[in-house]
Amino acid sequence: MDKIRISQLKSVFDEIGHFITSDDGKEQVEVWFASELMVALGYARWENFRVAIGRAVDSCKTQNINVDDHFRDLTKMIEIGEDIKKLERRVAAEEKQIEKASPKLPKNKKK
Repeated sequence: MDKIRISQLKSVFDEIGHFITSDDGKEQVEVWFASELMVALGYARWENFRVAIGRAVDSCKTQNINVDDHFRDLTKMIEIGEDIKKLERRVAAEEKQIEKASPKLPKNKKK
């Protein structure tokens, strides 16, 4: 691989890197989220990338490398996008309109 391509790839990884503070607060650790790595590495489907992650984990185990030092099962919480929030508000408003417009049905009385 040539130096230019390596430099380009390094830039991509630098852009998607995140820093978290260690548990003791003494150092910053660089991490990458799988969803962002997936795109950077050219995977179109999560299922295919998950297989690659599994192979990497197996490789660590084979070489007696502590998997927990390199892989974490972490679910990144994402905030619902503004478009989804608008859609939810519109649906709720339409449901209220339908409720107001529909005739009230009598409740069944038990005998």
